[in-house]
Amino acid sequence: MARGTLRAGQVERELVRQSHSGLDLAGVREVALGSLRRLMSVDAAFFATADPDTLLFTGAYAEEPLAAAQALFLDNEFSGGDVNQFAALASATSHVADLDEATRGERRSSPRYRDIMAPIGLGDELRAALVTGGLCWGYLCLHRTDGPLGFTPAEAALLARLAPHMAHALRHAALIRDAPAAPETGGPGVVLLEADSTVAALTGPAEQLLSLVRDGRADPSRLPAAVYAVAAALDSTERGARTAELPPSARVPTSDGGWLKLHASRLHGDGAGDRTAVIVERASAAETVPLALAAYGLTPREAEVARLVLRGTSTRTIANALRISAHTVQDHLKMVFDKTGARSRGDLVGQLLGQHN
Repeated sequence: MARGTLRAGQVERELVRQSHSGLDLAGVREVALGSLRRLMSVDAAFFATADPDTLLFTGAYAEEPLAAAQALFLDNEFSGGDVNQFAALASATSHVADLDEATRGERRSSPRYRDIMAPIGLGDELRAALVTGGLCWGYLCLHRTDGPLGFTPAEAALLARLAPHMAHALRHAALIRDAPAAPETGGPGVVLLEADSTVAALTGPAEQLLSLVRDGRADPSRLPAAVYAVAAALDSTERGARTAELPPSARVPTSDGGWLKLHASRLHGDGAGDRTAVIVERASAAETVPLALAAYGLTPREAEVARLVLRGTSTRTIANALRISAHTVQDHLKMVFDKTGARSRGDLVGQLLGQHN
């Protein structure tokens, strides 16, 4: 075996190992991008977390020159008229796709390449939806400078092998907190965005709540990526490029052990202009418990048992409701405890419902 091949195999195995070692979000990003750069040439990278239900960004890290074009990339992402869009990759058979392959070598047929990437000197891109257990926890996009050579099928296959492990790491990172619970802020907050995504106004509660978000953005002066993502999704819905029954929303983990819910709506009336209001509030337990159970990697049956436990349901009643034996209920509950780290029913209730509601 060639020495280079052996070294590549070692890097790949180390990335897999570290993806299952309990890293926080910053660690996941550092390990993933650092390892991938040892395995292939990458000139710029985008790494994002996602709400697995709405598939909207909840956090984003973009290297230059990508960061300067964030608003353009968001608009393209929700336009519905380009190849390899992240939400489509999340539900596709293959969660990894290459721009050159998707366009059959005709990059300029992609509005993203033609209008955004080419003007800033970027060429081929390799994209991945980071999916594990059927749920998408984030996105990755690797770029190369503009030129005839793009990513190879072997590199796409490598990313496809590694993506589920990175998804596992992101799923676990969603549960990591770095501070004790903060006092309540007194209610939801509001961010007003102009048509060009600049901030027109920000209420005190919104500023306080958003300060709890550690989403990995390179520029701390900007608001969390989820604010801009829900606003861009609303724009695309109103243009008919995206269908949605409810206003676009995303749930974002906070450093104090809770979750925020962000949703966007258009202002109406005199002086409203084209401004968008993004409401920022603490997410309720009903909105976060299913997400937390998924983040712990529970199976559908384990999640069913956990939800019934949270309602105070007895083992016998759970067994009757699910048509399984009491012994099987206890087996499932043991797995729930193992995966969540809870030691008892009361501990599980406190862990999942003891957040801000």
